[in-house]
Amino acid sequence: MQRTERFDHADRVIRIGFWINAVLMVMKLSAGYWGRSDAVFADGIESACDFIAISATMLALRLGRQPYDEQHPYGHGRAESLAALLVALVIAATGIWILADAIRTILQQEPVRPGWIAVAAAAITIVVKEWLYRFSAAVGNRLQSPSLLALARDHRKDALTSIATLAGVSGAALGWGILDPLAAALTSLVILRIGWTTFQEAAHDLMDGSVHGDFIAEVTALAATVPQVEQVHEIRARRSGQYIIIDLKLEMDPLMTVKASHDVATTVKQLIFEQFHNVGDVMIHINPRDEEHEDLIRL
Repeated sequence: MQRTERFDHADRVIRIGFWINAVLMVMKLSAGYWGRSDAVFADGIESACDFIAISATMLALRLGRQPYDEQHPYGHGRAESLAALLVALVIAATGIWILADAIRTILQQEPVRPGWIAVAAAAITIVVKEWLYRFSAAVGNRLQSPSLLALARDHRKDALTSIATLAGVSGAALGWGILDPLAAALTSLVILRIGWTTFQEAAHDLMDGSVHGDFIAEVTALAATVPQVEQVHEIRARRSGQYIIIDLKLEMDPLMTVKASHDVATTVKQLIFEQFHNVGDVMIHINPRDEEHEDLIRL
């Protein structure tokens, strides 16, 4: 998949989520207000906060799709991780706000009996948000986009919290009014957990954390299949938006010419690009085989 096509796919997913979220926000705020449900109204406020997250993601993709330049020689992919970090903070702030409001309602107010319009709004939100999660996660995993995956988790968060909202508002509509703010409080705990997970992953990428999974082992095995490569070692991989940047060292015959060793390194890089479509760059260092050498590093 070409670079432009990757970002076009991501843009399409975000725009769909943006407009669907707008409709859900208006629906939940109206149903929460007219249906006298704190849980559903809080769900609507949560959707309003999601606009910040979605807008940040759209801006990040617009920046991230720009190619590398003199000031950003590694590209602009980290804009997606910054957006994911902002999404995490918005999720966490929303969770804290909902929890505080639920506690205030339980301690200071007499719970009211919500209308069935609030129940319907919560049920509709579950179905729509779960579909948005699956749709966004599928594209996000295919593109390995941190911002899309963070946004997908935000949609899943909405679906999960709406389940608690539905249970609470349904119970309250049947006469157990305390269940509505209790559902909002339980919802906030799920939100905070998702916010923390999203924050950890975004911070991991921004701190040049190693790529998860078996990626390193797979790249090492692939590079070792190239003739004249004696050993592959000290391989590193870090994420930059939708792409991964790799550093590795190859040991070769010390009597090889510079031209020959360069050709082998180029073959290794081409193989990696062909096998892993989300690799943005591969930087290769050549070491002579069976010779002691000290790597100079200050990290």
